Amino acid sequence: MSSFSWLSRLRSSSSRLTYNGFKNSFSHRQRQSVQSSLLREGIITSENAHSFFSWTAGLLPLALALSAGSLALHSQTNHSFSLSEAPNMIDSSVKIGGKGSTDYVVKGSYKEVPQELIDELKEICQDNMTTDYDERYTHGKPENSFHKAVNIPDVVVFPRSEEEVSKIVKACNKHKAPIVPYGGATSIEGHTLSPNGGVCIDMTLMNRVKSLHVEDMDVVVEPGIGWMELNEYLEPHGLFFPLDPGPGATIGGMCATRCSGSLAVRYGTMRDNVISLKAVLANGDVVKTASRARKSAAGYDLTRLMIGSEGTLGVITEVTLRLQKIPQSSVVAMCNFPTIKDAADVAIATMLTGIQVSRVELLDEVQVRAINYANGKNLPEVPTLMFEFIGTEAYAREQTKIVQKIASEHRGTDFVFAEAPEEKKELWKIRKEALWACFAMEPNFEAMITDVCVPLSHLAELISRSKQELDASPLVCTVIAHAGDGNFHTVILFDPAQESQRKEAERLNHFMVHTALSMEGTCTGEHGVGTGKMKYLEKELGMENLQTMKKIKDALDPNNIMNPGKLIPPHVCF
Repeated sequence: MSSFSWLSRLRSSSSRLTYNGFKNSFSHRQRQSVQSSLLREGIITSENAHSFFSWTAGLLPLALALSAGSLALHSQTNHSFSLSEAPNMIDSSVKIGGKGSTDYVVKGSYKEVPQELIDELKEICQDNMTTDYDERYTHGKPENSFHKAVNIPDVVVFPRSEEEVSKIVKACNKHKAPIVPYGGATSIEGHTLSPNGGVCIDMTLMNRVKSLHVEDMDVVVEPGIGWMELNEYLEPHGLFFPLDPGPGATIGGMCATRCSGSLAVRYGTMRDNVISLKAVLANGDVVKTASRARKSAAGYDLTRLMIGSEGTLGVITEVTLRLQKIPQSSVVAMCNFPTIKDAADVAIATMLTGIQVSRVELLDEVQVRAINYANGKNLPEVPTLMFEFIGTEAYAREQTKIVQKIASEHRGTDFVFAEAPEEKKELWKIRKEALWACFAMEPNFEAMITDVCVPLSHLAELISRSKQELDASPLVCTVIAHAGDGNFHTVILFDPAQESQRKEAERLNHFMVHTALSMEGTCTGEHGVGTGKMKYLEKELGMENLQTMKKIKDALDPNNIMNPGKLIPPHVCF
């Protein structure tokens, strides 16, 4: 996630099978197996087998689609779903985010949650649960979210301990009721939507620091604690946790989405800063993924398997985090450029020098204009780079001078820097409040926010090509980049009452993702997949990768209760 609070926004809908994808997966051995079965049943003869397979080749995609629909319906009959909002919105093709998907409303199935499950949850959670409509609506459809689903959760539970989470999950598994883990609700790709109703597990009451080991520079926390609250707790000890996604993000959600933020260029992403964790699996078992040792070669790396799993494999109940010392000194610098390519080139050149910057943030001229409008400032409305250098006072100043020289060689102007705490805070406030500045320009609009990431050498080209498309669009579009690691975001503002504008926003998102993929990049550098990015995964990862993920999912969650319909595209089958 980027360094401000963004609620879930989703672009997704039904998928379609393609003949080429099926043809590649339908092997000669599978064809022989099918042919043998048809011969045994007398459906075909040995004489007409060849012509039969030739004739049906063009119908195979349709047959597979119908078969998949049949399986989906069969699966739904075995699920106990939902008192949910819209019983008339049953959709037998619950395939959201597949290839070619453009519908942004996530459709789902409806089936009443049995009273027996409600009673069991009441016994487990006592007063820490609710079926109140407003509370369920808030958890199922965040107020400022672009993303929508036809259903909302039937019940919201607020567990207070790992034991309660285990009992809740075990009860849901027995009744085959879907589960959606819920933290700070700052994810932006539809991760916390409840398209199938079911049980929303709000983890915010599990927000304790369980133990701090100052000498080991690690801390054990529950998943509901926010990263900002954690850093307030750590500051008196001279330590901090170095990831800074959107304000309001919780540690459990940050693990689930494999988030990062502006400091990732120095300290890495969530996968680099989690030592171990505990999670409740679909059958209620609690698994500990590793010891507290800083490194280990013991067994499969289950920690990394859980990080980025988006609640589809388990509910995270405890996390051991790697901490860092608060830097002795820091300098924040800002510089302007005539073009966004010049700014991106400086970011790349800075990284190639080996200077260990802690932040390299890029704002385009539209974003700076929004900041001026929202804050009454008078900053030059041109592409702007922001840096942070840390270390000793002398080292931070030396880094600043080196980067100032690099910037001047790429037409950089107005290079300013700050060392006083209040001045640094004021400069970073510009970056932290970028999203809200955008909404100040168009207060009645919604935002589609996307992120892509490419190898650093391709960043300037990616941003330049994207900017050409964004600037030609009638919509207001801003660019904000973590330029030090090849990751950039776009905020696309559109009028929700104008369907043509929503489609234009989706087109721009689609263009940037496919441009990034053509450069060996990724459809999401830090926001995660959820429902909104599923449709791009096959092109990025390949079907074999997705089938392997599905095998892992089916092994750990055979009833498909853990955040169903997220992460793995619906058209993936064996």
